[in-house]
Amino acid sequence: MLALKQILNSQSPLLQGKKVKLVRHKDSRAEYRYVMKDRDALLEYQKEQSKHVFKDCDYIISFIGIERRRSVFIGVFRVNGSNPRDGKQYYELEPVTEFKDLEDRLVIDWGDNARAWHQWYDRHDKEVIEILPKGYVGAFPGLLDFVLEYDELKTLVNNPDANHEWQQHLSAVNGIYLILDNSTGQQYIGSAYGGEGIWQRWSEYATTGHGGNLELKSLLQKDPAYARNFKFSVLQSLPSNITPREIITIEALYKDKLGSRAHGLNRN
Repeated sequence: MLALKQILNSQSPLLQGKKVKLVRHKDSRAEYRYVMKDRDALLEYQKEQSKHVFKDCDYIISFIGIERRRSVFIGVFRVNGSNPRDGKQYYELEPVTEFKDLEDRLVIDWGDNARAWHQWYDRHDKEVIEILPKGYVGAFPGLLDFVLEYDELKTLVNNPDANHEWQQHLSAVNGIYLILDNSTGQQYIGSAYGGEGIWQRWSEYATTGHGGNLELKSLLQKDPAYARNFKFSVLQSLPSNITPREIITIEALYKDKLGSRAHGLNRN
């Protein structure tokens, strides 16, 4: 068995001889990448506790429970004291960098006692199930069953080996896709066809932010980081033997249905 202590000690001796607790925040959603979207909110949430659960701790090792007993490592935090607030304890938790390379990658088996969401590290060693590759965003859920944020799209395109399933599926199909501007609600409808289908077209967005689209390009000229507002999804997959003319006709129909010319980001 590959043990958690073995892995962490190989990274740094920081935790040896310290008072350390393991913490598991349970999330009912099994899909890894959706859970990790809430990372910042979760890190803020764990600072506030109804009881003095981190009393006498030097550090806590935090995980998200994603499905059954599987839990993903999200970081080690130094406990710098606490302050009472509205009947609760608000902890000052400082992230440490010694184990950063394993964050969002190391997956453990929490064990049978799932209700015990905080446990002393020296009494409970955990089995390491796997260490995910860098840049992994989760299992491919199906062509019509996801919404990708722009940063996630960049991670996919920049780490194709870690996300081979995504690349394989998105490269195999033509399709009609939607880009949603999350800050305004405006929509852009596009189509992808050719050698590597949707993957090839979306790779251009990951590289430039605008993919050559005039309206999107104008938004990025005003704010180079504006692409982080974009969300990508597939509206319809299309067979490989369909002609470009037929694809453009279907694309135009979606533009009419969703009003993306009159009220969105399509110019034609």
